[in-house]
Amino acid sequence: MTKFAVLGHGVVGSGTVELFLKNKDKINQKCDLELELGRILDLRDFPGLPYSDKFTKDINDILNDDEITVVAEVMGGVNPAFEFVSGCLKAGKSVCTSNKELVAKKGAELISLAKENNCNFMFEASTGGAIPIIRPLHTCLAANEITAAAGILNGTTNFILTKMLTDNMTLEDALAMAQRLGYAERNPAADVEGHDACRKICILSSLIFGKHVYPDWVHVEGITGITTEDAEYAVSFGGAVKLIGKVTQTDDGKILPMVSPAFVCSANPLSHVDDVFNGIMVFGDGFGEAMFYGRGAGKLPTASAVLGDVIDCAKHKNTIRSLTWEDSADNSFIADYKDSETRMYIRLENCDKSAIEAAFPDCEYLSRKAQPANEFAIVTPSLKEREIDEKLENIGGKVLGKIRILDL
Repeated sequence: MTKFAVLGHGVVGSGTVELFLKNKDKINQKCDLELELGRILDLRDFPGLPYSDKFTKDINDILNDDEITVVAEVMGGVNPAFEFVSGCLKAGKSVCTSNKELVAKKGAELISLAKENNCNFMFEASTGGAIPIIRPLHTCLAANEITAAAGILNGTTNFILTKMLTDNMTLEDALAMAQRLGYAERNPAADVEGHDACRKICILSSLIFGKHVYPDWVHVEGITGITTEDAEYAVSFGGAVKLIGKVTQTDDGKILPMVSPAFVCSANPLSHVDDVFNGIMVFGDGFGEAMFYGRGAGKLPTASAVLGDVIDCAKHKNTIRSLTWEDSADNSFIADYKDSETRMYIRLENCDKSAIEAAFPDCEYLSRKAQPANEFAIVTPSLKEREIDEKLENIGGKVLGKIRILDL
């Protein structure tokens, strides 16, 4: 018999327990296991539940229980999650987590600790909710050289941008709707400012390229500057505006992780990923490109990914060697985004068209309904971002919007 514990009985924690108890017999039969729920750690009381007897407020009840060999950490945040996860790994207990902040900031250290104690640290649920992406990267696609990954990694911002595009809502109104529907927190900063997507692209970048990418090293732009006018010009461009987390390998061998809004043309499948859904594209030399799509968050979708890791850990007693990366002493392997080439959508007012054409002679003009006579919207040719910024300084007028084009 294998027992597992759950750290935290919030949305994901309660979903993990609910889904396991609902499908326990099928899980054990299908996976040839005898998996049981051992303990649940939470400071709150939950009387009246069918499993109320499983609760404890003391992590030592889990650390000192030799029958518990797998732990699901679904608390969120770094403290005290890092302390508790470290303690479990040192005790030889495998840990499965949905905690993207913990993995992004402490992943290399925890992976190393798992190796030292011949157990596993797994985090499928940290990046795409129910979307399988971590396991395919280190198993199914392991024979390939992965050159890039890009995706819509945050369902809240995708819902907001979808409403701005399809219903002509302002960002403020779309955010308020997302909060009413439970998609956005009361304080939505982690979503709309891009921090959530940043943590996820850090995890993907670290796994793909083998060196830990810390959030502070990633250039991040959220969606707070996006307007309905930008959404209209995205339609004129023939696509949609999305918040994209991506990582690419540069010609000099460095990598460039980034989170920012992007115009995505309709030929790219990501332009059709709407509402709270997520989509992740991976590019490799053997398979070309593959896309992973589904619900990126939510109680049961995330619980599904957590339990998938729990089952994997229950079946594998030793460390899975392919799920790894090394720590990084500095960010010398991270490229400067200003030196990368991109096409750029730019919205300007009160400037001369001749000045625009002198700076960007091969630009494409976009249009929208009720476009003011003094407003111009262009898509530049592919240039280094630093060059685009320098040319803009010589045009004059006012820059109202600037969004990269996703070309992958």
